[in-house]
Amino acid sequence: MKSSPFNRRAALGALGSIAAGVALAQGNAPRTVRLGYQKSSTLIAVLRLQGTLEQRLAPLGVALSWHEFTSGLPLLEALNLDNIDVSADVADTVPVFAQAAGAQLTFVAQEAPSPTAQAILVRADSPIKSVAELKGKRVGFAKAAGVHYLLIAALEKAGLSFADIEPAYLTPADGRAAFERGSLDAWVVWDPFLSAAQKQAGARVLADGTGLASYQRYYLASTRFAQARPDVLGVLYTELEKTGRWVKQNPKEAAALLAPFWGLDAAIVEQANGKRSYAVRPVTSQNIAEQQKIADTFLAEKLLPRRVNAVDAPLFKPQG
Repeated sequence: MKSSPFNRRAALGALGSIAAGVALAQGNAPRTVRLGYQKSSTLIAVLRLQGTLEQRLAPLGVALSWHEFTSGLPLLEALNLDNIDVSADVADTVPVFAQAAGAQLTFVAQEAPSPTAQAILVRADSPIKSVAELKGKRVGFAKAAGVHYLLIAALEKAGLSFADIEPAYLTPADGRAAFERGSLDAWVVWDPFLSAAQKQAGARVLADGTGLASYQRYYLASTRFAQARPDVLGVLYTELEKTGRWVKQNPKEAAALLAPFWGLDAAIVEQANGKRSYAVRPVTSQNIAEQQKIADTFLAEKLLPRRVNAVDAPLFKPQG
């Protein structure tokens, strides 16, 4: 089988040497911003392809370096280890795990809910017709991703618990391969991987996040960086907001731009983007409230080492 275009892995060890060169010195504002992202980080991908962030940061005397990760959890682990300064969007679940590990995070921005942009999939010929039929089945997904919470919520609604399934923690690329060769009974994944599986492999949606998980994505920074360079975060916030509007207002142009970067047909990219809100907004105590429910759910399933007060993290306030 042809390898997935998403199967590119970032090495945290390599980032360590970068961090040594550009780490924050006490009393000195950093002049290089280390930005971590995933292949599915749509708005950041657009900004990178268009060169917009480099242009906007240049007047501040700031350079930009890019660091790719396969999923959200290692991305925030790198943020916690001071291997990057800023994280592109991660699912709402990921900060909870990072906070449980003691990470000092600042919420920079939030994308409004996109519940249909993640789903539980089965193969077209699968006999499974309901979530209740996943009992005793092998289900693949990325640990700590938004789909992890979606799966728990869907199982609970069906009268099952997480202990009733056999979990397989897999990156999207590995999950797609396992799903197609039949070693998974179901696969839980987010866009654009979701739309690619639907279009290319004929996958069938068993349940999406509607009524179960709102799926808000967050942009974060290390608190130390947020305190040192609020001007940089202000530029990032403004450009994310603009880019989110552009993607929604220009679906075909955005799909054409992203398709070669993602290694997907433009039609798949357009379908995926249609299910994401891309409505970038400030993080407030009101719209972050679901984070506590997510944290408590993972704690109840014994997936967190301790209780997390999810709303304790600082919130960046964009100007204007």
